[in-house]
Amino acid sequence: MVFRSYMDIALDEARAAAERGEVPVGAVIVSPEGAVVAQAGNRTRELSDPTGHAEVLAIRAACKAAGSERLPGHDLYVTLEPCPMCASLISQARIARVYYGAADPKSGGVAQGPRVFAHPQSHHVPEVYDGISAPEAEALLKDFFAERR
Repeated sequence: MVFRSYMDIALDEARAAAERGEVPVGAVIVSPEGAVVAQAGNRTRELSDPTGHAEVLAIRAACKAAGSERLPGHDLYVTLEPCPMCASLISQARIARVYYGAADPKSGGVAQGPRVFAHPQSHHVPEVYDGISAPEAEALLKDFFAERR
């Protein structure tokens, strides 16, 4: 089987989030068959909801489409390392693989900070691949925050 990245779709979602004034993070959920089942960008401000992270919105939509609270075999592509809240949700949803772009030394929860998947309380540990399209994801974030300073 040949690896196909869906990070380009996540980056498009991140760009759209930035255009809405949201922190530019995008996420995509891919089925075991390789179909995009959900995609989202951050909407915390638009929804007045601190849980409106791209990963949360995409996982909610994918679960609804699947008619299940779990997504075994599914992949998550996200432009930024998931925060602790999102990492916990990824575990609860039983996502099989997580591919992320930029590392998040300040708020990350996978390779940084609490390292949620390393805890014995983590019900499920997905395979994690970092650095996918990292330069593009990092540039989106740097540009977004530079415009606001």
